[in-house]
Amino acid sequence: MSERPSLGFLGVGWIGRHRMEAMVNTGAIDVAAVADPNDDMRAAALALAPDAAAVDTLDELLTQDLDGLVIASPSALHAEQSIRALEAGVAVFCQKPLGRTEAEVRAVVEAARAADRLLGVDLSYRFTSGMQRIREMLRAGELGQSFAADLTFHNAYGPDKPWFYDPALSGGGCVMDLGVHLVDLALWALDWPEVVGIESHLLSDGAPLRDPAEQVEDYAVATVTLASGAVLRLACSWRLPAGQEAVIAADFYGTEGAAALRNVDGSFYAFDAVRMRGTANEPLADREDDWGGRAAADWARRLAAGARFDPEAERLGDVAHVLDRIYGR
Repeated sequence: MSERPSLGFLGVGWIGRHRMEAMVNTGAIDVAAVADPNDDMRAAALALAPDAAAVDTLDELLTQDLDGLVIASPSALHAEQSIRALEAGVAVFCQKPLGRTEAEVRAVVEAARAADRLLGVDLSYRFTSGMQRIREMLRAGELGQSFAADLTFHNAYGPDKPWFYDPALSGGGCVMDLGVHLVDLALWALDWPEVVGIESHLLSDGAPLRDPAEQVEDYAVATVTLASGAVLRLACSWRLPAGQEAVIAADFYGTEGAAALRNVDGSFYAFDAVRMRGTANEPLADREDDWGGRAAADWARRLAAGARFDPEAERLGDVAHVLDRIYGR
């Protein structure tokens, strides 16, 4: 591209606007238009990009001669909106989950391949310095043979929008909302190992989930077995009385030691990364809390550099496959 790519933003609530700001701050892109049904949210986004057009719909966004579309709408719309943009020749950066099911996710990936357009999803925890370092260690064999990982995301709050609690709209509860990060982090850090078995337990209001098509879970535990024999344990929840706002951790164990990313004092944003040897530990990266927009900024820079379809997007389907199996689909 000889000029900076022109982007549209569909949904500019808190997270959509934060990702917009991260992209603007790269200096790599221009904001052409924003769309949001909330006047206050739209006005706040336009304060970041005063020259952008304010429109009402995806159809109107797609008339703006866009190079890329950033989607932060309800989950039920992600796959359809992404496919429409890609079929119009527009690159896509979408909030997670990209789709409610593996079939939806793979349909989006196929649309990106057919259009030869860059597809990104806001799997932001990959971009913490701590997880980047842990991934390097795992892939270099610095922890020896990996044999286990424990990943946790407990949230003392639940979502504040009704559609999260409707499985037809959300695709699921805390697993779809929070567990997607855990599955992605585990498979990405371990270099996409083969999954051979999954056992899961889904609960709602303290009782086993009766029907995932009628209820969403607010607590879930899953055990994932890999072809190597390694075992992943995943746990996530909404409204858990954890004594703090959040418990977020990714612990990886090998025959020569372990490494972990853990949130600090219940924070959603501050993280430490450590390497463990027996009862001792040492820091792997400086404590950080300003990482949430890095996935968005990375996509924007890649788009500006002329990146097209990246076959790594196929891995989004692998994550969705594990989520489907956790739900028994």
